Amino acid sequence: MLDLNASVLLIYTGGTIGMIEDSQTGALKSYDFNYLKDYVPELQRLKFNIDSIQFKQPIDSSDMSPEEWKKIVQIIEENYHKYDGFVVLQGTDTMAYSASALSFMLEDLNKPVILTGSQLPIGKIRTDGKENLVTALEIAVDKDPEGNALAPEVCIFFQNLLMRGNRTAKINADYFKAFNSFNYPVLAEAGTYIHYRHEVIHHPDKTCIPQFHYLLDKNVSIIKLFPGISTEILDAMIQIPHLKGIVLETYGAGNASGDAHFLNSIKAAIDKGIVVVNVTQCAHGSVNMDRYQTGKTLKNIGVLSGYDMTTEAAITKLMFLFGHKLSPEEVKERIKLSLAGEMTVK
Repeated sequence: MLDLNASVLLIYTGGTIGMIEDSQTGALKSYDFNYLKDYVPELQRLKFNIDSIQFKQPIDSSDMSPEEWKKIVQIIEENYHKYDGFVVLQGTDTMAYSASALSFMLEDLNKPVILTGSQLPIGKIRTDGKENLVTALEIAVDKDPEGNALAPEVCIFFQNLLMRGNRTAKINADYFKAFNSFNYPVLAEAGTYIHYRHEVIHHPDKTCIPQFHYLLDKNVSIIKLFPGISTEILDAMIQIPHLKGIVLETYGAGNASGDAHFLNSIKAAIDKGIVVVNVTQCAHGSVNMDRYQTGKTLKNIGVLSGYDMTTEAAITKLMFLFGHKLSPEEVKERIKLSLAGEMTVK
C-alpha cells in the first residue's frame, strides 16, 4: 500500500543512471539531480514527496570505497527520521559490495534502503534506469495496513527483482538483468503489481533502535584459487603488513589443493592471527568442509566456513568486524553468525 503522504530521499553517488549524452560530442556527463524530473517526467506522476541529495563529486562505481559508504550512512542517519525510505543510486560494478557493506553498517533498520542504477544512461530512449528508479522509489515507501515498511532491509532492485543486498552478485555487463541472488530467494518481483515474499523479508524487532556504524578496516584481502597458484604469491600476500583477514575463494564445496606447501602457507597465515574465511567460487551452493578430505584439511588447520556467503558479503563483513577493534578470536566467533541475513548457517 503506497502512503501518499510519504517521503523518500534519493541519494545519487554517481554511475550510469545519472549520466546523459552530450548532444555535440556524444560523451556521457553527469547532470544536476535537482532537475531529475526533467529527465524522468514519470516521477511527476508519483504522489509522494521525493527529495534528492547528490555527492558533491559524483564518482564512477569503480572508485567506490569505504569512505563513500560512510558518506551514505551519514546521509541516511542525518535524515532517518525525516523520510520513510531511501534510494541510493550508484554504478553497477561495485553495487553488490556497497549493498553488503551497508547491510552491516545500518543495523536494525525499520525502513527500506534500496540500491539501484542502470546499464544504459537515463537519457537513452531504451534506458532501464527509469523503470528501476520508479519502482525502487515505490518500494521505498510501500507499507502494510499498519504502516510498517514492507521491505525494511538494505536491498538491490534491478530488472524487476528486489533482492537482499548482501546476497547479490553482478552477473552481466551487457544485459539489463545485471544482478542475481543465487542462494537466497528474491524478496519481491515487480510485474503489473509488486509481489512481496513476506516470509523471506527480514522484519526488525520493534523494540530495537536503528544503529549507524562507521568503523571499517581495509586490511583484508581476497585470494582466488586456481590450478597452479604459486606458493610464493600466497606467501607474499600473507606477509603484507597489518593484514588481518583473507577471503579464500575455493573450488566447489570449499575444496583446495592438498599440496603441503599450499597448506603450510595458509596455516602460517592463521598462526599469525589472520582470519581465513572459505567461500566457494560457484555461483550457487554452500561451503561444506566436511564433504571431502581437502575441505576437512582446511578446516583442521583453522580455515573458517563462509557457508553460502558471497565474496562481496564476506570481505565487507571482515572489514566491519575488524573495524570494531575485535580480536581475531572474536572475529572468528562473529563470522560464524549471520549478522544481517548474509548467510544460511547449517
